[in-house]
Amino acid sequence: MEFIQVQSQYAPAVALIRLQRPKELNALNLQLMQELRDGLQQLDRDEAVRAIVLTGNDQAFAAGADIRQMADKTAVDMLITDQFSTWDQIRKTHKPLIAAVSGFALGGGCELAMTCDMIIASETARFGQPEIKIGVMPGAGGTQRLTKAIGKAKAMELVLTGRFLSAEEALFYRLVNKVVPVEMYLQEAVKLASEIATMAPVAARLAKEAVNRSFETHLDEGLHFERKNFYLTFASEDQKEGMQAFIEKRAPSYRGK
Repeated sequence: MEFIQVQSQYAPAVALIRLQRPKELNALNLQLMQELRDGLQQLDRDEAVRAIVLTGNDQAFAAGADIRQMADKTAVDMLITDQFSTWDQIRKTHKPLIAAVSGFALGGGCELAMTCDMIIASETARFGQPEIKIGVMPGAGGTQRLTKAIGKAKAMELVLTGRFLSAEEALFYRLVNKVVPVEMYLQEAVKLASEIATMAPVAARLAKEAVNRSFETHLDEGLHFERKNFYLTFASEDQKEGMQAFIEKRAPSYRGK
């Protein structure tokens, strides 16, 4: 792969994907997004991987979409290319996905971070949807996920002015889980992923699906989906192991089955 690096065992049961277009501040072109989709699908099938960390570098998680690749396109070109279908596939990653963000996470970069399940940010992280400044608007979930994360008024301000959120503001508005010094953001994300990786994989997958469903349904339907997934955990060997280990006062040994 040219634009991403995949390390399937960066830490025990934790994989790392690093975006690698440093000269372009990790701008998201079509090839990078396709490689990311393929990498995530590969890790989703790897039984040795239980959590995934997605990162860029200290200067930029991703500074947006690759504008040069889109500037001359027509509406019909964009419709035929349907570049956001790749994003839909990334969103369907089953395993817990944590973004480790430092520097710029703007436009598509902010949308990609929000596609992840959790975000650990460095003190230099900057989030925003500045598409309005180049005559367009967010197209990969920015108007939807940002609004659900930080509320209508603030999301409307960011989308219509192109202003950025600092890391501390992102924490205040609950867009990110934690803010740490630059030298610690990747380490902190891996630490969180490692903790999640010790949990029962089947239960983690079903729980992730249920939390995500809460953003897509009314309460009654979300409760029904949650209850169904809860019952499904009792079809797993991990449920039997987890509860027996609790009864026997020992650490569980999960197998992801």
